Amino acid sequence: MDLPDSSILTNIRVQGHTRLGDILFEKKYITTRSLENRICTDEELMKLPDLPADHPHYEEWQIRKRSARRLIRYLSAERRPLEILDIGCGNGWLAHRLAEIPGTRVTGLDINFTELQQAARVFNDDPNLRFIQGDIRSGILDEHQFDCIVFADSIQYFPSIKKMVYFTLSFLKPGGEIHILDTRLYKPAEIETAKRRTVNYYTALGYPEMADFQYHHSSDDLRSFHHSVLYNPKNFFSRLLGRKDDLDWVRIKNQT
Repeated sequence: MDLPDSSILTNIRVQGHTRLGDILFEKKYITTRSLENRICTDEELMKLPDLPADHPHYEEWQIRKRSARRLIRYLSAERRPLEILDIGCGNGWLAHRLAEIPGTRVTGLDINFTELQQAARVFNDDPNLRFIQGDIRSGILDEHQFDCIVFADSIQYFPSIKKMVYFTLSFLKPGGEIHILDTRLYKPAEIETAKRRTVNYYTALGYPEMADFQYHHSSDDLRSFHHSVLYNPKNFFSRLLGRKDDLDWVRIKNQT
């Protein structure tokens, strides 16, 4: 797969025009991330998902570590070259880990230029990893196809999970897969409570408008797709083992 020519750093590409709305969102997003102590140093980013036990988000990253390990083990079992697209890659930590799978090439995509700059700086020596700034819905990756598309802790930034899945299926090769992970999928009756919780959280943080960018999706919205739940934190087996991972992992296959 030939990617567009580099225009800023060795492994970051900027496509099209950055919309004013994206710039304003990024500014507030980075501010709230800082307030939450979620902005990593370069040294921390290189080691993610491992963080010191006294880090305020240590337990959260332990969950991400286990989910990344499950995904990498799953994709490694393919034992063939893979083209992977990580949508909403943020600072690129997962894209970097996925690029360690032998024969794999990974493209990290995000509208957040601040974190992409850090990703490009920290992971600049990885020849199997590239970053693109932009929104896939803008046409920046038209004519490109992938074996696997990953939404890791990112599908909640899109208003409709159903529309986004339908749209990204067209970027899959025959038999390709979409993986949604590190994501909480709600029962329909839970959504309104979850929305209120999000509003209260961002209001307490001083940025109530950020709740407008968080969408709460129902697992029922995936019923029209050929999908499998690869990890369900609520099932009997997970509860029996006492697992603390409370985020879902869903695979959707391209049947064409």
